[in-house]
Amino acid sequence: MRVRAVKTIWLREVKVYYRDKGSRISSIARSILWLLVFGGGFGAARFQGLQVGYQEFLFPGIVAMSLLFTSIRSGISVIWDKEFGFMKEILVSPASRFEIMAGKVLGGSTIAMTEAIIILLLGPFVGAKLTVSNVIISIAIMFLTSLSLVSIGLIASSIMKTFEGFNTIMTFLIMPMFFLSGALFPVDKMPSWMAPVVAINPLTYGVDAMRWTLVGIGNHDILTDIGILAVAALATMSLGVRAFNSRE
Repeated sequence: MRVRAVKTIWLREVKVYYRDKGSRISSIARSILWLLVFGGGFGAARFQGLQVGYQEFLFPGIVAMSLLFTSIRSGISVIWDKEFGFMKEILVSPASRFEIMAGKVLGGSTIAMTEAIIILLLGPFVGAKLTVSNVIISIAIMFLTSLSLVSIGLIASSIMKTFEGFNTIMTFLIMPMFFLSGALFPVDKMPSWMAPVVAINPLTYGVDAMRWTLVGIGNHDILTDIGILAVAALATMSLGVRAFNSRE
C-alpha cells in the first residue's frame, strides 16, 4: 500500500472540511442542543433499573450521535468528486481502490472524531466525570466506530448519483441507526422485535463501549463491543472497496 496516496486523499478530505465553517459550527451546535434540550426535557424520566441520571446516561449517546451524523455525511464528498470530475482523476491514478477507500475513510473519521471530541470535552458541564484514561479510551472507541460509519456513508454515496438520492439514503440510514443504538433509551427496554436490528447496528456497540468507559454501565462486555466494532470496520471497508470497483 502506498502511504503517500492514502495521506494525500486524507489531507484533501480534512482541508475541504476545515474550509466549510458553517457546516462545522452547525454540526457541533446540533449535538449541544440535543444534549441540553433533549437531556433536560427527559431529565425527569425514570427508566426502571437505570443506575444513573438520565442526562449522564444520555451523554455517551450524544457523543455517538455527533460521530454518526458527521461520519455518514462525509460520503457526500464522493458525490462532489463525481460531479466535478475529480473522482475520474483519482480512479485512473496509480492509487488502488483500497488506497482510495482508506484515504477517504481516514479523512472522514478524522473529521467525525474532531467534532465528537469537542462534545466529549463538554461532559463536565452535564455532570460527566472525565479522566485522562477514559478520554483516551473513548477516543479509541470513537475511531473504531467511525471507521464503520464512514465506510457505510461512502458505500451509499458510491451507489447514488445525485445529492438528492444521497440525502434520502442519509435520512433512511441515520435516524434508524441512531434511535436503535441505545443512545437515547436502554436497549433492554425496546420491543423484542427490534432486537435483531439493534444487534446488527455497529453504533450500538460504539454507544455501549463509550457508556462503559464514561458511565460504568453497559449491556455487553467492553471487549466484546470493541471486537465487534473491529469486525464491522473490516467488513464495511471491504464492501466499500468492492463498491468503488463496481463503479469503474
